[in-house]
Amino acid sequence: MVGQDHAQNPKMKPPIVLTGTAKEGNTGPPIGLIDIGISQSAYLFRVALPGIRNNQSNLKCEIQRDGRVHIEGVVPNELGLLKSSSTIYQMKFQQRNPPGPFTISFNLPGPVDPRLFSPNFRSDGILEVVVMRPKTQDSNNSSR
Repeated sequence: MVGQDHAQNPKMKPPIVLTGTAKEGNTGPPIGLIDIGISQSAYLFRVALPGIRNNQSNLKCEIQRDGRVHIEGVVPNELGLLKSSSTIYQMKFQQRNPPGPFTISFNLPGPVDPRLFSPNFRSDGILEVVVMRPKTQDSNNSSR
């Protein structure tokens, strides 16, 4: 349905934009699958980043006031080696994304306060971020 809206109005930005290996990632688990949750005070989003390691991928997440999110990083080139304790395995078959840079951009449902966000890069390859919605006049008056 969202894709149809974009097709009918070419001036609208597409809801999710993938570039680099995220766009070409047809050989492995897809990079860039997104879940978005909404509460009265915040948005939660989760982005699947399989094969990404926080310390090797130069992972960056920028959030703008209008709710635009931009994530970029690099799928590392591991040369087909897997190390497990004292053993090194030469990989003969891999279904992972090709190495190289990627970007993921999408819009949250509304404006946010980009100073108030809490990112968590989980060990299962999921980037989970909570970002606060701006306080409105109504919420300020109701708390008095």
